[in-house]
Amino acid sequence: MKDPHFSNVLYALLKFNKVRIRQGKLYFNVKPQVRVYYCDQWRRPSVRQQQDNITPQENGGAPEPFSPLLTSCSATPVDTVLTPKKRLAKEILQSLKVNRAELTSDKGGIEITSDPEMTNGKVTFSVERLQETFAVKFYISNNGASCVYFTYYTALHRIRCFTLMDERRVTRACPLFLCPGESYDVEVHYWLHHYGHFPATMYFEFCTESNPPGSSKPFCIVREMEASARTHLAVELGPFAPFKPCQVAPYKPVDTVIVEGEPPERYSKTKPLKMLVKLRDYKYPFYLKDLAKQRLEDSELIAPVLEVRKENRPSVLRGDCLKVAKSEDKVQPITVYTGYVHRVELERVKLGFSKRLVQSFISNTRFDVEFTINRFPLKLQHRAVDLAEKHQMDEVLFPSGSGVRTTHMPKLSMFNRQLENNPEQHAAIQRIVSGASKPAPYLVFGPPGTGKTITLVEAMNQLNRVDPLCHILACAPSNSASDLLCERLLGHMDPHCVYRLYASSRPLSTVPQNLLKHCNWDASQDSFVFPTKEVLMGYKVIITTLVTAGRLVSGGIPVGHFTHVFIDESGQAVEPESIIGIAGLLHPEEGQLVLAGDPQQLGPILRSPLAMQYGMGISLLERLMKDNPLYQKDGEFGHFDSRFVTKLLRNYRSHPAILKIPNELFYEKELQVFADQWDRETYCNWEHLPKEGFPLIFHGVLGKDEREGNSPSFFNVSEIEVLMDYLTKLMKTQGKKGLPKLSPKDIGIIAPYRKQVEKIQKALNFVKELSQWKDIKELKVGSVEEFQGQERKIIMVSTVRSSINYVKMDQDFNIGFLTNEKRFNVAMTRAKALLIVVGNPGQGNYCVEEQGYTGFDFTDAEGEEDVVTRLASLKITQYVHPEWRTEQ
Repeated sequence: MKDPHFSNVLYALLKFNKVRIRQGKLYFNVKPQVRVYYCDQWRRPSVRQQQDNITPQENGGAPEPFSPLLTSCSATPVDTVLTPKKRLAKEILQSLKVNRAELTSDKGGIEITSDPEMTNGKVTFSVERLQETFAVKFYISNNGASCVYFTYYTALHRIRCFTLMDERRVTRACPLFLCPGESYDVEVHYWLHHYGHFPATMYFEFCTESNPPGSSKPFCIVREMEASARTHLAVELGPFAPFKPCQVAPYKPVDTVIVEGEPPERYSKTKPLKMLVKLRDYKYPFYLKDLAKQRLEDSELIAPVLEVRKENRPSVLRGDCLKVAKSEDKVQPITVYTGYVHRVELERVKLGFSKRLVQSFISNTRFDVEFTINRFPLKLQHRAVDLAEKHQMDEVLFPSGSGVRTTHMPKLSMFNRQLENNPEQHAAIQRIVSGASKPAPYLVFGPPGTGKTITLVEAMNQLNRVDPLCHILACAPSNSASDLLCERLLGHMDPHCVYRLYASSRPLSTVPQNLLKHCNWDASQDSFVFPTKEVLMGYKVIITTLVTAGRLVSGGIPVGHFTHVFIDESGQAVEPESIIGIAGLLHPEEGQLVLAGDPQQLGPILRSPLAMQYGMGISLLERLMKDNPLYQKDGEFGHFDSRFVTKLLRNYRSHPAILKIPNELFYEKELQVFADQWDRETYCNWEHLPKEGFPLIFHGVLGKDEREGNSPSFFNVSEIEVLMDYLTKLMKTQGKKGLPKLSPKDIGIIAPYRKQVEKIQKALNFVKELSQWKDIKELKVGSVEEFQGQERKIIMVSTVRSSINYVKMDQDFNIGFLTNEKRFNVAMTRAKALLIVVGNPGQGNYCVEEQGYTGFDFTDAEGEEDVVTRLASLKITQYVHPEWRTEQ
């Protein structure tokens, strides 16, 4: 057929299944071989020849951080050879950053102004409607004494969202001669198809009359542009004030007089549980007090209850101590009043001060507030390490396997019948009951959704049945995980045998109602009270957090009373914290320690670089699996030794498309999909999926990393707009076309930064349709840490980051998704039926390959060779290779 019409070509492509039409767009049914090498908003996945591949370092980026989202299973090896053109382009990009002040300054008598007006060489504007033209005008004026050639101009960009216009169509081959006093206009017409942030750099090139076009000494002037397409929501969520880093004043010794406050009622009274094992004190220098950054200056205490607003300050608990001093008091010695926390409310903290302050208090008096660290958990950890050495716990903490005895596997009838059909769970329970690993710990390696907590609970139920003399201590790093253990145990165990021990600082409002009858809450004293040692020893199972387990040691519970110690989510605890529940309680030879967790998920949360440097960031569970041969796979068959560790393999949570990448990256492709088919395929036919049957969406957004005030936390309003749009679609489609009714508690939104979490919560109240959704407050928005151990039918993830510079910062400080494997793993494995990830377009290779990508259209971005060629043609070499560089 000669000169076929487009319709004929399209018909043929459709006929042979080479393309498909969806929602008015044409898609090719070809899987691209995709790999991303440089992850900022100027790059996109592109098919390229192997010889053109370059590494991030070669393209001016940081060393390539971990980024599972960028992983492509079909990627080819990278050729690290740089062409001269690309090397020059890289140097020019670097020069644009380093020499910005010089490049943006007017020179040679040429002055460039703009409409809209620019600030510090940058033109910033925003539009609220898409697909409407917005013009930026640049006025080039020759205010010098001699004539100048205007030889060339271009825009350094990656996104085809604007056109350049000028009357004379200036090029190097057709320059414009500007005499003194003359001016010339250049227009940039923006046409935005997507909401987001679209920066570009305008480059203007000139030659003096003495150095006409074609000479080697032109000069250039650069102007930056930032175009933003924003809705009213984005404007509402924007920064309330420019970002200014918080400056911590250097410490200066001050002579003070301390006036003690009033502790909470009964907080200082003698408790029934005596402290028989003392805690030691130690000194530490002021510069280690990271809380110094959280000081409140010139704050107001509100009489008569003396409350101070919590806002964005460190979390405090009942019994914690704050120090206040009058802001006007400058004469030493300064009187410092110690206030104890009596009650924590939503935005206020009720404090107890001395009568001296209360009686002399005058309204509107301003105070400086200093937060102090609660050192009790640290003191417990120090004592635990000492007790571990005293009680010779070497074979528990550093097992060699020499004392392992041969035991027979008991035949067990499971309380939870579903475990009968799971060979890994069944085997783990048998090993725990038989004590096969003693004195070495037994490890239950539980990847996401494999039921490790259920396995522990069943093992405790079986021990209670087969061993009447056993006493069990069940611990977890957090109260929520400990509460879950207690609730599960009460399902099959005699409630009179189970006791939940809470710390006196635990707010009553956070305790599940069904546990109040089984814990140490004393309604007559309106507080949590520790029972006597004899009362505690009468229970078969005690559940507590690892820190509160230290109270049992302090109370004199004898070594060996607890025959078994279970620690759930042990991968989240620093090793000395895990030892709190072991040393001084578990017999080093006859006791059985069971650790459950996943070393591939989030570990302990640390802020001290020194502590991380010396291994405190590695939990006891991870250290054993990483360094001890007993807990590693054998080289010949690739299996764990079942006497010491069991890896659970059946995932009962996620759709296979959601599980695929984490399974390949972290679990050696061993996880098996056993989630209920109806639950996992609920949203496979949702009308807003880019690909039917693939319940994973990556929505590409060109956003902007922003900060506000003195908060270092980042947020990205463009991503929040997309999240709200998907929430609205989910709300409107529930109960239609085969979809079930949806409750907000079925949805979770994960963001890596606290400020993004706050902005999302604000958006939920701002969007009218969503704010009226029943029980919208039950929709959880939180960090990755807050979602560990949890699951939702639908998970939405905001990656926030768009700038490669900030991605490098995340790598340095171990935050974000792109640089932390464990954060990525946890975030991607919470969803059961639908996972929506919103982020920079260059981060979604897996979804691109599987046709689950939507959002920013890659066809709007230029190819790499086009940009490299344009960069290499710029006359910025005098800044890249100035003459003084060659001076000796």
